[in-house]
Amino acid sequence: MQAELIKTFRFEAAHHLVGVAEAHKCRRLHGHSYRVDVHVTGEVDAASGMVMDFGLIVAAVKPLMEQLDHRLLNEIAGLENSTSELIARYIWDRVKPQLPGLSALTIWESDTARCVFRGT
Repeated sequence: MQAELIKTFRFEAAHHLVGVAEAHKCRRLHGHSYRVDVHVTGEVDAASGMVMDFGLIVAAVKPLMEQLDHRLLNEIAGLENSTSELIARYIWDRVKPQLPGLSALTIWESDTARCVFRGT
């Protein structure tokens, strides 16, 4: 039996997009209340009845969320152009080694705008 776990994290951060036209509103400095859904997929262990303890997901992801929280993302190496797509890849690259079952990240920059990233 296979199942997908999803654990949600949040962080607040400011950024501006550098790859858009000068007149684009997101070129100006602004902030988001980001939500990050971490998806872990795997076989359900017969003995524990779990794919993974949610605490292991928290241990792998929470320190990174704390590094991003209340920061200007453009000042972080690797996030100079901090689009949702590139934020997802940045998080993926740092979390995947600790969560082999990582199957997707959903980055919400608002209630109506999100990016789903499934790795490379």
